[in-house]
Amino acid sequence: MAALIAENFRFLSLFFKSKDVMIFNGLVALGTVGSEELFSVVAFNCPCSPARNYIYGLAAIGVPALALFLIGVIWNNHTWNLVAECHKRGTKNFSAAATFLLFGSIMGRASVAPITWSVISLLRGEAYICALSEFVKPSSLDKFPSEYGAEVLAKFPCRDVPANLTKFRDEVTRRLRYESQLFGWLLIGIVAVLVFLTKCLKHCCSPLSYRQEAYWAQYRSNEDKLFRRTAEVHSRILAAKNVKQFFGFVALDKEEKELVQEFPVEGVQPSPQWNAITGVYIYRENKGFPLYSRLHKWAKGVEGNGPTPEGHELLFLAS
Repeated sequence: MAALIAENFRFLSLFFKSKDVMIFNGLVALGTVGSEELFSVVAFNCPCSPARNYIYGLAAIGVPALALFLIGVIWNNHTWNLVAECHKRGTKNFSAAATFLLFGSIMGRASVAPITWSVISLLRGEAYICALSEFVKPSSLDKFPSEYGAEVLAKFPCRDVPANLTKFRDEVTRRLRYESQLFGWLLIGIVAVLVFLTKCLKHCCSPLSYRQEAYWAQYRSNEDKLFRRTAEVHSRILAAKNVKQFFGFVALDKEEKELVQEFPVEGVQPSPQWNAITGVYIYRENKGFPLYSRLHKWAKGVEGNGPTPEGHELLFLAS
């Protein structure tokens, strides 16, 4: 069941360009499916009580989705780049289109897991049945005993009903499961259409050719990998020097000794350099030459963050 449902969520990869990000978000979706399955089997337990069913059913769908959305926002690098940008430079250099693009990127990526959770919950139907069983009108059920009301209908998800109401319980469950799954498939369709339109709009408005955009994605990925790898080695060597200065020696393994000998570290980068390469980056060109990142811009010695006669903002956010 989980594998079948996961197959329907492959369209979510349209949000992303690089294979690494696609794989990561695919794992996020699959992990969400597994978590929802585990939650339904182990944790979900409808109270089968009027007024409580509705709150519990909505909470079972909405609260985990909200938590997953917030986690997605926290894990997104754009979020903290935006925080750094606002703290260091403000948003005065951002146009309305750039701001919308940035928030759209953050919200879109953070929505992968909560949408997956919501759709799987709707396709399973347990939470929806629990939430709405008490609101089924007895008059819509053929020959439903008049002496029973919402209190008995609220117990239908738990199968704790008199024997003469078994067929009505099955009918109510089947009806609500149909509605729940219908909403789930509609949500899948709506999200798929929105993703398709977003991708089309993005490529139509992109100032870059397809090949240059692919090159930009490769550059960002390689720059990030090399920066992280180099930063790890640099920090290790600097830490080794400081420890040696304190103790008079430092205990290094063979690999670390080779690193210290091969890459001499004289000092640390000043804060202005860190600030210059930190923050939100929107694609810019300088005298017709592309600047693919803040690090690239710093290395080329281009000053300023906003549009200039030589360098202009093209309102295209690195995704």
